[in-house]
Amino acid sequence: MKVSLSFPTSKTISTFLQKQAKAKFTYHELEGSKRSEVAGCDNDYSHRIIGAGEADWEVAKEALRNWEQFPAPWTKILRERTPLKKGETVAVLFRILGIWWINSARIVYDFDEPNRFGFAYGTLLGHLESGEECFWLERDADGTVSYHIRAFSNPYYWFVKLAYPMARYYQRQFVLQSMAHMESVCAAAKKQRV
Repeated sequence: MKVSLSFPTSKTISTFLQKQAKAKFTYHELEGSKRSEVAGCDNDYSHRIIGAGEADWEVAKEALRNWEQFPAPWTKILRERTPLKKGETVAVLFRILGIWWINSARIVYDFDEPNRFGFAYGTLLGHLESGEECFWLERDADGTVSYHIRAFSNPYYWFVKLAYPMARYYQRQFVLQSMAHMESVCAAAKKQRV
């Protein structure tokens, strides 16, 4: 984890990611986000219907591929074009209290099925939290497209434990804004098609 008062430079991110390339995960329950709960952790699950039909399905998949589920302007993934493949490492940035918190995560698993698409990443030693988060899309038999987030986590650093209520608040804000943004991506694409 690194902090910066201004948005980090590409050199800062590149150096950070080089150091994190071989970093270890900060938890033992790899692929735990495939389960509904991981004991001893905060477990969160949210989903929302974001569209319907083949066009919305493809738009939503492209948004996920481009990491658009991270709500601007206070969150960002660097190395945005990182493929959603197991083993890829990214910098996860959050701006809270005027400070950019630079964290690291690695994709633990990915899936691309006819009616399910997504991936999960896990926290590395360079992250404020310890745990895993899965982002995925599902398409029902009637064509309804839904967006899902499942996560389990615990604070990793002592100061995050002290600020636990605030950390949980920002985790919830992230989910709500991510859901709203993915819905708006489909809605905007639909307007362009009309």
